[in-house]
Amino acid sequence: MADLEARLSEIVRADPGLMQVMTTLRSLDIPDWRVFSGAVYQSVWNAQTGRPAGYGIRDYDVGYFDPDTSWDAEDVVIKRVAAAFDPPLRDMVEMRNQARVHLWFEGKFGEPYTALANTDEAPARFVSPAFAVGVRLEDDDSISVVAPFGLEDVFDLVLRPNPTRPVAKGWDKAVTNALGRWPELAVVDPAQA
Repeated sequence: MADLEARLSEIVRADPGLMQVMTTLRSLDIPDWRVFSGAVYQSVWNAQTGRPAGYGIRDYDVGYFDPDTSWDAEDVVIKRVAAAFDPPLRDMVEMRNQARVHLWFEGKFGEPYTALANTDEAPARFVSPAFAVGVRLEDDDSISVVAPFGLEDVFDLVLRPNPTRPVAKGWDKAVTNALGRWPELAVVDPAQA
């Protein structure tokens, strides 16, 4: 996995939008933050398929962890982060306090969601191992990676359901959206996963 982590770091560093987001977030001293999901795995898919950096990236999902689970506290962070960016990034960086997800997830997605202890626990709950990747620009300029299922699926362009949870209700939509932009993806049927 070390080789794939090194390759992921190279890909992330070659994406100016992703690097700007991470550099800005690091300067804001947000607690336990990490960029994950689309902006990360889609950057890999772009590199693997010869597409330009930034292709298909609609937003930058950022998780952070603050034990204050009030909406008011999260809203302060959302506004503070938005103010640090100019458009279009201002509208693309989406901050979510991972300490609050269990409060709203079931109502929005119809599935139970137990509370998390930190941001790095979140990717293990994502709908696919290929989506379960997060990165952070550390103070020493290294890029740390969290990938609870490894990086093979994301680099091999494989979409399969998360083996540790039921198939997500949004699975078909996620697959359709991904295939619309990266038709090279291989999709594993949930019944065969």
